[in-house]
Amino acid sequence: MWSREVGWFVTIGVVSTAGQAGLYWVLRLWWHPAAANLVSLLVLTVLNTEANRRLTFRHAAAGPARAHLGAGGLFLLGYLATSGAVLWFTHAEPGASAAAETAVLAATSVAVTVVRFLVLRLAVFRTPGRAGR
Repeated sequence: MWSREVGWFVTIGVVSTAGQAGLYWVLRLWWHPAAANLVSLLVLTVLNTEANRRLTFRHAAAGPARAHLGAGGLFLLGYLATSGAVLWFTHAEPGASAAAETAVLAATSVAVTVVRFLVLRLAVFRTPGRAGR
């Protein structure tokens, strides 16, 4: 079961990370990095959570409310980590391009995604019969 879940999660994650990076890059033309990250992450987190609920963890008993509430806490972690990384990068490299910022954002998102999968799998989409597996 884990291999199917990991496969779907990675596929959805790649599409979501690319979508977030693209949306961030566009929003960054007009907005501050933290605001662009907030909006792009919020939009893609909602879409990502629903895709994972329907495909990755489709056999779990968690409904939409539980899935999106659980993902809300993970959203905060993701936002703090990715914004912190981008803001640190723009401070360290003030003349960096939006493409470089986007690369930092995407790399940090990958690290956050590993934590996200574990929390979703073990807590949010955990079913009583799978608790020990």
